[in-house]
Amino acid sequence: MNELVAPAETLRAALDGLLDGLPPRQAAGAVERLIAHYRGSTPTDAPILRDRADVAAYAAYRMPATFEAVRSALAALAAAVPGWTPGSHVDVGGGTGAATWAVAATWDGERPVTVLDWAEPALALGRQLASAHPGLRRAEWRRARIGAALTLDAADLVTVSYVLGELTEADRAAVTDAAAAAARAVVIVEPGTPDGYARVLAARDRLIAAGFQVAAPCPHSGTCPIAPGTDWCHFAARVSRSSLHRRVKGGSLPYEDEKFSYVAATRLPVTPAAARVVRKPQIRKGQVLLDLCEAGERLSRATVTKRHGERYRAARDAHWGDAWPPDDTGR
Repeated sequence: MNELVAPAETLRAALDGLLDGLPPRQAAGAVERLIAHYRGSTPTDAPILRDRADVAAYAAYRMPATFEAVRSALAALAAAVPGWTPGSHVDVGGGTGAATWAVAATWDGERPVTVLDWAEPALALGRQLASAHPGLRRAEWRRARIGAALTLDAADLVTVSYVLGELTEADRAAVTDAAAAAARAVVIVEPGTPDGYARVLAARDRLIAAGFQVAAPCPHSGTCPIAPGTDWCHFAARVSRSSLHRRVKGGSLPYEDEKFSYVAATRLPVTPAAARVVRKPQIRKGQVLLDLCEAGERLSRATVTKRHGERYRAARDAHWGDAWPPDDTGR
């Protein structure tokens, strides 16, 4: 596990060093504008990050959370395709490169990496941050229009994180199709909101239609058992806040929980989880209640008691988003 922690620490140190001189008032104003955008629902075909100050604020405000959310999704993919390591990675709409850091935290070794984004200031800052990580120093940072005209070179892994919400419906479909045409595995991450989940679900359908199997979070490639409009599938990743992060976001706690929805799909042979914990486990006296999505395209609740021995101890340690049971596949 130590090798998975190092990139997070390196990224945090790189952000602290990069943003230490940014005036707090300027950073706070840029963050407020970005928050207003990311909580909105109006698609845009223009860059959101207008200048260096915007990009620096974005990096402090969003990059640690994006890193942890994408890393969680990648860990689930890695567990479902054991023994596989991507030989190349393309990050679509990657901005400052959080997903590239998450890939480096999930799989050892170096690989060709290409980050595509339409905001040159984001690419420039991402390139600067990447110089702190030996495995990312040779990454290519390329300006590209993310939309219907997007074409991608073949790659083992394509990531598309926190991008679809900025696009029109037609462009979302085109980007998903381009990723499917180029990759052996695709990971799409969106905010853990009803709208974010709806975008992920639409992308999931397109990936399956293109011949992909779902590796995670779903334990199947069938119809989602959540009735439309009743609920949405999302998870949470714990994000450690640096002192700089707390100043920029105006928070006091040393952590926050990033809510996200995702799909990881692949053309490779896949061993999905038998079930997935889709809500925070409820620990009660002598029992644990687990809300599960199961391989039979159904939702269920499992009650695990002390009589179940090792299974009970595992349930007490289970987290929202984990595979279940733990002896079938890892987190």
